Amino acid sequence: MTRTLEWQMGLVLVEEDGTTKARAVLDTGTTTYTGQGVARCNPQDLDIPAIGDELAASRAMKDLATKLMREANRDLESVGAGPDTTAAPPYGWPGAAT
Repeated sequence: MTRTLEWQMGLVLVEEDGTTKARAVLDTGTTTYTGQGVARCNPQDLDIPAIGDELAASRAMKDLATKLMREANRDLESVGAGPDTTAAPPYGWPGAAT
């Protein structure tokens, strides 16, 4: 089966008084997800707006990705394909309490 989808994403950045706020919006055509991110310039640092933009945007997209992954996990669990809770932890000593 071949399937092609196009999801639209927008990113809005607003800077005011050394604080940059970002809002990432993903529109899947059936659902909209929104992520938020903030970056603040340390008063002792040079104010370089591009750095604030990058930090705030990446944080907003990370927030958005977390929400999208949470939704995917819920969908997986609803069809019986959730995570394997009986598997050993990926690190630590064998038999150690988790």
